[in-house]
Amino acid sequence: MKTLLTLAVAMATGTAALAQEGPVKVLAAGSLRAALTDVARAFEAEAQDHKVELGFGASGLLKDRLVGGERADVFASANMEHPQALADAGKAEAPKPFARNLLCALGSGAFRATPETLVERLLDPAVRVGTSTPKADPAGDYAFEMFARIERNGRPGARQILADKALQLTGGPNSPPPPKDRNVYGAIMAAGQADVFITYCTNAIIARREVPGLSIIDVPPAVNVSATYGVSVMNGATPMGRDLVRFLLSPEGRAVLARHGFAAP
Repeated sequence: MKTLLTLAVAMATGTAALAQEGPVKVLAAGSLRAALTDVARAFEAEAQDHKVELGFGASGLLKDRLVGGERADVFASANMEHPQALADAGKAEAPKPFARNLLCALGSGAFRATPETLVERLLDPAVRVGTSTPKADPAGDYAFEMFARIERNGRPGARQILADKALQLTGGPNSPPPPKDRNVYGAIMAAGQADVFITYCTNAIIARREVPGLSIIDVPPAVNVSATYGVSVMNGATPMGRDLVRFLLSPEGRAVLARHGFAAP
């Protein structure tokens, strides 16, 4: 009887401790919003006594918040560099790659291009090219790397021409906050702020779903950029935070990511 009582007390104490841990706090790249929300729901269905609290934004800005002392259990970035910077600063464990994305061109209803004519259209002085903000948002870094690859593939001066004309419309510290419950790229294109936006293919698919008149043009493989996403467990993370990362890296987690258009790393 004494043994059973001791066990019951231990179980009750353990349950109370879990309850006191609170939700698993995750800061993640904005491009993961839909996919990671579904991953969190699947994880919660398995770990029924725990919830996941998700916060989204530009990976570079989130990294700066974490360096500045903001608490989180997990950081999921649209690149490997930002979580590695946290590891180098002694704030997190070494990152693990968990997904891959590619760039697409999201065109307005009036924008006409094919993969074969896309570069020529981007270089047209009359075409307004939207990007995210480099350094703050990896999507902007990848777009500017695409511009450099265009130059290396036979278009002298293209990198500077495209960098100069790029409208950095989102992802920066001073960018307007994205509209609630809407894809920011769809909202930007619907408002006519750019003729074409270079963004992740997964973002483009969601934007066109919200704004059916938009078009998606594949970026030629010779100049496209493969984005590798990295996830880190932050120092001081709860055990359930570690469990969430394990779930994200599991076949079940990767199946959810695949349904949202992310490839395996």
